[in-house]
Amino acid sequence: MEHLNVIVVGAGLSGIAAGHYLNTECPWADYAILEGREALGGTWDLFRYPGLRSDSDMFTLGYSFRPWAGAKAIADGDSILNYVRETAAEEGIDGKIRYGHRIVAANWSTEDARWTVQVERSGSDGPTTLTCDLLFSCTGYYRYDHGYTPDFPGMDSFGGTVVHPQHWPDDLDVAGKRVVVIGSGATAITLIPSLARDAEHVTMLQRTPSYVASLPAINPLADRARRWLPARVSGPVVRWAFALGTLGSYKLSRWRPAVVKKALRREAARRLPDGYDLDTHFNPPYDPWDQRLCVVPDGDLFAAISDGSASVVTDHVETFTETGIRLKSGDELEADIVVTATGLELLFAGGMELSVDGEPLDLPSKLTYKGMMLEDVPNLALAIGYTNASWTLKAELTCQYVTRILNHLRDTGLRQATPRNRDASITAAPLLGLTSGYITRASDRFPQQGSRFPWQVHQSYLRDYRAMRMHGLADEAMEFSNRPPAPPIGVAGAKAHLPGKVVA
Repeated sequence: MEHLNVIVVGAGLSGIAAGHYLNTECPWADYAILEGREALGGTWDLFRYPGLRSDSDMFTLGYSFRPWAGAKAIADGDSILNYVRETAAEEGIDGKIRYGHRIVAANWSTEDARWTVQVERSGSDGPTTLTCDLLFSCTGYYRYDHGYTPDFPGMDSFGGTVVHPQHWPDDLDVAGKRVVVIGSGATAITLIPSLARDAEHVTMLQRTPSYVASLPAINPLADRARRWLPARVSGPVVRWAFALGTLGSYKLSRWRPAVVKKALRREAARRLPDGYDLDTHFNPPYDPWDQRLCVVPDGDLFAAISDGSASVVTDHVETFTETGIRLKSGDELEADIVVTATGLELLFAGGMELSVDGEPLDLPSKLTYKGMMLEDVPNLALAIGYTNASWTLKAELTCQYVTRILNHLRDTGLRQATPRNRDASITAAPLLGLTSGYITRASDRFPQQGSRFPWQVHQSYLRDYRAMRMHGLADEAMEFSNRPPAPPIGVAGAKAHLPGKVVA
């Protein structure tokens, strides 16, 4: 049975970051990246719908160790995928990836101080088993095999094409077609301007409006900084400027939501035709950042509405018909193609079944430690990005923290790092902290966060940077333990080591 120091699960943005930090901070470690699909890139390889792009700036979505060099702050999906592929190739991380390897179960043994991992391999005769000292899940938190589509009445009677963005057909032609996109989240708002260039008309059918912010596709401040400063300086400066700027706008949204609402409304009114019904179509019944705020580069969604190639309808689906969708208001939308941009289905840790010493984990009963480990679960790390900022900011902090834990275990001769909650006054709350439908639907299947740090998830890069980069590993919640048993009398001993890396 093959043993590795670290198994990384998933070869997307987080998995490639994990490979980088294992290479640079733990060069002694044997590791492999197990990827269930046949290509690296994660989200950016899976999604292929028109107009796919980042929903946050690339200066923070890109890696700190390889700053984004593209001109656009909001980049298209192909450019992001190429960036991830090039990063993996430059550092030899792609050679560590094992494609078609999906973990179905993993059990931690305290006696052996290792994970035993059951893996299904595509094209093989059967599963295989690996062991590792630390298991690092970089799978994100949504299902890759399918998205979420409500059971709309009458869908079988519709004579046109229904497609979910997560499974966009390569041969779908929208030219001259009437398209209805159901949804108002980031995917819908990304799709509509792209589809509107070729379709006869695109209608965004939304049950509830979203907040939409227009940002310049090419940020002038970042552009100047990169022209005037050397790359080794401009990369960190631009990254920190965007990280702090995003955090500042989020904090303002929580402290003074009326101010942010007014600013977003004013910007929408400026970009839309005079007299446009903002109260119906761009006036959400919740505060900014109760759900994720949607970004449109250079106001492209507003431009498509203004030129008449797209429109917004705020209503509820009553039923599909043979020719379109009948609404609760009695109106009917005729359609040749319906796109169900109705959200994602969430899946924790890629859906693997986790157990400790043979006892299955009850995930909803567990708190998350620093947003990256689970209460009472040894040597398991999770890359979970921010909901209010770029995913990569938190993913990199987690990767760096994992390498510190690995080096500490190796240096001390211990084998186990386990978060323990010893404070009975800590109360639990939902992990992700947003009211979006795709999050609330899965909240009972996810671990939770606590009411105080280190169990509380800050959603703040600045606070996490201080806690995870500028402080030591030891705190009241982290327990380092499980020294190897002493060798029998007369057998030569060994120096402190992490299992699998014996130093004579």
